[in-house]
Amino acid sequence: MKNILNFFSKSYAFIALSIFAIPSNSEACTNFLITKSASGGNGNIITYSADSHQLYGYLYHQNAQDWPDGAMLDVYDWDSGKFMGKIPQVSHTFNVVGNQNENQVVIAESTYGGLEQLLAQDGAIMDYGSLIYIALQRSKTAREAIKIITDLADLYGYASEGESFSIADKNEVWIMEVIGKGNFDKGMVWVARRVPDGYISGHANQARITTFNFQKKNRWNDPKADTFNSEDVVTFAIDNNFYNGSVKEFSFSDVYNPVNFEGARMCDLRVWTFFKSAAPKSFDKNNKFWDYSIGNINRIKEYNGGCQTPDMFPTNRLPLWIKPDWHVTIHQAMNAMRNHLENTVLDMAGDIGAGPFECPYRMRPLTFEVDGKTYFNERCVATQQTGWVFASQSRDWLPDFVGGIFWFGTDDAASTVLTPFYCCLTSVTEEYAQNNGSLIEWSDNSSFWVNNMISNWAYTRYNLIHPEIEKVQQKQEMDFIEKTKDIDEKAVNIAKNNENDAIKFLTDFSNNNAANLVKERKKLFNYLFMKYMDGNVKINDGDQKLKDNGSGLGIPELTQPGYGKTWEENVARSTGDKLLEK
Repeated sequence: MKNILNFFSKSYAFIALSIFAIPSNSEACTNFLITKSASGGNGNIITYSADSHQLYGYLYHQNAQDWPDGAMLDVYDWDSGKFMGKIPQVSHTFNVVGNQNENQVVIAESTYGGLEQLLAQDGAIMDYGSLIYIALQRSKTAREAIKIITDLADLYGYASEGESFSIADKNEVWIMEVIGKGNFDKGMVWVARRVPDGYISGHANQARITTFNFQKKNRWNDPKADTFNSEDVVTFAIDNNFYNGSVKEFSFSDVYNPVNFEGARMCDLRVWTFFKSAAPKSFDKNNKFWDYSIGNINRIKEYNGGCQTPDMFPTNRLPLWIKPDWHVTIHQAMNAMRNHLENTVLDMAGDIGAGPFECPYRMRPLTFEVDGKTYFNERCVATQQTGWVFASQSRDWLPDFVGGIFWFGTDDAASTVLTPFYCCLTSVTEEYAQNNGSLIEWSDNSSFWVNNMISNWAYTRYNLIHPEIEKVQQKQEMDFIEKTKDIDEKAVNIAKNNENDAIKFLTDFSNNNAANLVKERKKLFNYLFMKYMDGNVKINDGDQKLKDNGSGLGIPELTQPGYGKTWEENVARSTGDKLLEK
């Protein structure tokens, strides 16, 4: 996901909406998809982390707007900011809060790249980021969003790499995968599959849709339709020698994004952690998918890097979706974004790279060389370079203006607190708004910078500091979840007399709650910094209050935990007699 700046310009001839972006690395995002029957009364849920070292976190907002005849939309590439071209604007665009619109439609993504021959398309206008936000501004349902995305790519060409999209509304959840046709043809090939109600899915920078029921003609208005695809999704691959086999055996992922070690270990492993946490009893009983997810890919015939045949497809790949053992609540969905491979042999806190304080983070790059061999650091779900993270709810039993909640947080998912923004809000509080700071401009009241102070301080002594952060995080989010139940009810009652008053009520709640959260986060950082400065640990005297030694002079009681016995033993063994006291 990219950092977006919106500019509006007016002239006598037309009104243009411009979308501009700074460069960032998009190939690092995680999406989990949860259908309403799988969430146990929490609605359809999409979670997403926008992971990039060059992404500043803020909450995007686009007000609903009417546009005159002849209005044009200026499209800029999200990666480079390059002007791509103009397309006609529609007569009305919907309110968009983050990645959710006023109709409860949600779209998220992860970039998988795909075949090198298909990564560039001369003259194409539509990059994936523009497709996301244009579709959000124009769609009433997930199906409409899929059709808008594909129609725009057909008309104006597709200018990005291969993408997986998560698309949901209050009734359905879809996973969609697309890749451009390179300079072989205009547009893209694609397939979209509806996640069966009661199931969960996920994707994380590796294409996931394999075989599917090919549709000769898409039945957009058929409520039973569960698959849509481009009519040439198979023939394009055959005609250009990417695939040799039948339509029935065709696998989108295996042809257009053949999985390799990195695709399994650094990408699908993240999906495995979600599946395992939601279905510990029923999923992967024989460790078949674990073996795949750590990079052991089984094939009948080894893939040679050329034309794919069905016997080259992996035989132990993760399923596209599974049925969880229990309901995955909105808070469990949030917590799934905080995984560091805990409870596995790959636990990020369990090797020497974690240091004496068991830190489950590794500085980039992901790979490094020693003695001519390439090694890698694990890529888990929670990561330090997250710009922002969300968990969206689309709820069919409530009016749209109150049914959609966009739970949003900036920085590392493991330490941030997700706060609720209703999809109808008409403004964004300054702490989360664009143009309040940047990656090279400090802002004292920016949610992004406050959360980074907390998380980066925790990275220095993780096993001491993070548990306190997590305790506060979990309580605040649970309190917010309980609070929204009352807010939902009040908004519905207000709307009986005036819906606009209800929208104002929800806007005020969302912004006041978020602004107060940033104030609380500042206090938390101040407390943590005082408590853990200089390698000491001061003793608490109540919640976020430090104890005086009894003198009344502000002199604290403290301990000095050092580095821990295991680390001390490692230091003694590795230095021999160098540090031995004599």
